[in-house]
Amino acid sequence: MKKLSIFFLLGMCQFIFAQNFEVSTLRIGDLKVFMPKTEADKIAKKALQTFEDYEKTNKVSLNGENVDVTLMDQWVDENKPMQKQVYSLKTKSPKFKTKSGMGVGNTRDQLIDTYRNYANFEVHQYKDENGKNDKQSFFTLNDYDAGTYLTFVMENNIVVEIMVGMNEGC
Repeated sequence: MKKLSIFFLLGMCQFIFAQNFEVSTLRIGDLKVFMPKTEADKIAKKALQTFEDYEKTNKVSLNGENVDVTLMDQWVDENKPMQKQVYSLKTKSPKFKTKSGMGVGNTRDQLIDTYRNYANFEVHQYKDENGKNDKQSFFTLNDYDAGTYLTFVMENNIVVEIMVGMNEGC
C-alpha cells in the first residue's frame, strides 16, 4: 500500500509539472508563434481556422486555460512559399507567466522593475477619437532577433491580458 501511495504521488507531481504555463516572446504554453497549423491543430485537439477578420480568433484550452490563437498564411521560403502558421496568441489567464514571474495581475511598476534592462521595450497608450487617453495601455518587449513581441495589456496599470505575435516591423 505504501509503494502504491508513493507511485501515485510521483505520478501526480509529474502531471502537475508537465503542464506548461510559460510565456515568452515566442510562446504561450505549448503554442508558438510561427508554428505550422498542423502542429497547432494537434496541441489544440481540433482543426483551427484562418479568418479574414483579424479580430476573430480560435478559442483553445491549454491546461484548462483559454488561449486565443490567430492563424495567417505566411511566406516561409522558396520551397514552401505560403503556409498557414500561428500569427498571434493571447490569454487573460493569470496562470501563464514569464520566467521572471510576470503575467496577468502584475502592475506596470513591476513590469518596469523587472524589464528595465531589457534592450527593446516600450510603454504606450493610444488616444480615442476624442483625443482622450484610451483605458488600455501597453508594455511591449520586442524580440527583433526572433521577429516577435510580447505585450502586456494593462487597464489602470494592472496587466489584464498577455499577447505574443509576429512583429511585422522587422
